[in-house]
Amino acid sequence: MRQLAVAAALFGALLPTTASAHPAVARSARIAAVPTGQVYFWPKSGQMGGAWDYSPPGYKEATPPVKRSAVSFDSHASVTVYAISYQNGGGCLYRAIHPDDYSENWEWAGKFDGVSNTTMGCEAG
Repeated sequence: MRQLAVAAALFGALLPTTASAHPAVARSARIAAVPTGQVYFWPKSGQMGGAWDYSPPGYKEATPPVKRSAVSFDSHASVTVYAISYQNGGGCLYRAIHPDDYSENWEWAGKFDGVSNTTMGCEAG
């Protein structure tokens, strides 16, 4: 019985350390998943679903399933890039994505039409 109590106490002491190390492990896996110089966009939260990639420079039009539905992204580009959203009736908006920026549940998901290394004359949005 005493051995069981010692084992339970040891397990309890290790549990907080393991739980706090989890975010670092998740961050390491995230960093390794996207190649240097690229930005990945996913159609589901938590970087799930088929990834769509962008490498600067230039503009690249998003394709389904991420066009107007890029729910998460991860940038390993060495420069700031700009998500572009074309508006009904003309005009466009941009949202800056800085190097090492990422989102697991991106608020711009329903606006995303493409990405560029310039603002393309769009307004901040």
